[in-house]
Amino acid sequence: MFILKACDQQLHETEDLYDNNKVPEFLNMLTGGTGGMYYPLGGEIAQIITDETGIKVSAISSNASADNLIAIQEGEAEIAMLQTGIMSDAVEGINVFEDHPIDHVLGLGSLYPETIQIVTIKQSGITSVEDLEGKKVSVGASGSGTYFNAKQILEIHGMTMDDIEAESLNFEESTGGMQDGNIDAAFITAGTPTGSVEGLAATDNVQIVPIEESKVDELIDKYPYYAHDTIEAEEYNMTEDVHTAAVLAMFAVVDHLPEEVVYDITKAIYENTDKLSHDKGKLVDINTALDGMTVDLHPGALKYYEEQDILKNN
Repeated sequence: MFILKACDQQLHETEDLYDNNKVPEFLNMLTGGTGGMYYPLGGEIAQIITDETGIKVSAISSNASADNLIAIQEGEAEIAMLQTGIMSDAVEGINVFEDHPIDHVLGLGSLYPETIQIVTIKQSGITSVEDLEGKKVSVGASGSGTYFNAKQILEIHGMTMDDIEAESLNFEESTGGMQDGNIDAAFITAGTPTGSVEGLAATDNVQIVPIEESKVDELIDKYPYYAHDTIEAEEYNMTEDVHTAAVLAMFAVVDHLPEEVVYDITKAIYENTDKLSHDKGKLVDINTALDGMTVDLHPGALKYYEEQDILKNN
């Protein structure tokens, strides 16, 4: 896990402010790798929060999801983007969090669907999940939600990580590895179209390995935070649409942020979605802000949703 040493002094200062229930001057937002969706969208949202609240929010690149939660737990940041499934695991103390459940982080709201993309190129000959057996496959950066998606999808197909030659690469390394012939396929969980996959599609015939509807049903039965999804052919110059699964991206916040601060942050995000230029910003909507949320909300976020009557439909 990374350490944000440069921010230590700033974090100590904001912790002192929390003790006095004062509004902090600075907050750190952990996003994801630069080749995914979290980093660019997170940067736009951080600027909106800064403009609307007067609190300087810095969007920081990271390994995403699991690492982000651990970093918040250890006081290295206050806000993070991650998958709803990883947040659920963290609170329940399962999978990577089995020996250290997260108990100082709360939900703020959901953002948009993240599509499970099993990416390969035509010449690999891979057309099904079962074809991944024995192949060199990127399963996402260490500590990312993509890793756990890969593990769970292999599981419902009767496979484990031992059945593939797993590589822990970020999105750009994954697509670069396919271009260089060093890996055969990659799990990429992100909103579509994903920039790194678009880059690969510009030079190679990209193929997305489908996940059958019955297998997605099995996945949902075991892990309720999944959903059915479809990748449209034109997104990557493919010949046909591909059925797959998706999870949801969300924001989490440290529990000791004052209620007033989180209320203002929540309000800033969901009342300024028209200022988001990123493609996935169009999907950020207060009416879906609680989709996939299986964990407790921060009191500040809860107060905002109560005022907007959002809780009645959830």
